[in-house]
Amino acid sequence: MQGQAQTMERISSFIKSFIKDDEGKLGQIYLEAVKNQVPVMRPETRELLKTQLIMKKPMQLLEIGTAVGYSSIYMSNYLAEGGKITTVELDEERVKIAKSNIIDMDKQDVIEVIQGDAYEVLKTLPDNYYDFAFVDAAKGQYINYYPDVMRVVKSGGVIISDNVLQDGDVLESHFTVDKRNRTIHDRMREYLYTITHDDRLDTALVSVGDGVAISIKR
Repeated sequence: MQGQAQTMERISSFIKSFIKDDEGKLGQIYLEAVKNQVPVMRPETRELLKTQLIMKKPMQLLEIGTAVGYSSIYMSNYLAEGGKITTVELDEERVKIAKSNIIDMDKQDVIEVIQGDAYEVLKTLPDNYYDFAFVDAAKGQYINYYPDVMRVVKSGGVIISDNVLQDGDVLESHFTVDKRNRTIHDRMREYLYTITHDDRLDTALVSVGDGVAISIKR
């Protein structure tokens, strides 16, 4: 097992060696987030997400989990002409930083930041409105967000769920996971089962970064 883990780490490092760093202000936002231990998507996840955005060219994109605005700003570069992003973040301080970063990048006319609990905010959003959703918030809440995410995403829309492997914890049995993480573990397993068995979706689970689920709503 140790040898296999080392091999996978080498593969990951090899892949990352081909990824270009963000330039300019966006690169600074990313480095500052990493320095301050703010969760931002991993470089290899970012590259996979970019390919999905280029193929879909969304007009209306929903993001759950703004953090400091890095991912919203990044994704805004791959929208359809005139496209918009709605992004939701619970943490008030992060919302302030995100809005400041968005203004610095001159993206305030493209990105709307909503401060609040995504579970409640989702209920206020219109049916069948978004053609792309990026779910990257509290992992234990994915299953609770799911009904409304499905409601607001159009047929043919793409749903990307990040960090679905939870640094490998989701592979383990319930009783081998730390007690404090068992609820999150169980909910993520339930979420993965749901999105791979819901007849309204076609889903692929990809071991990129910390695990990504790519779902297409039929």
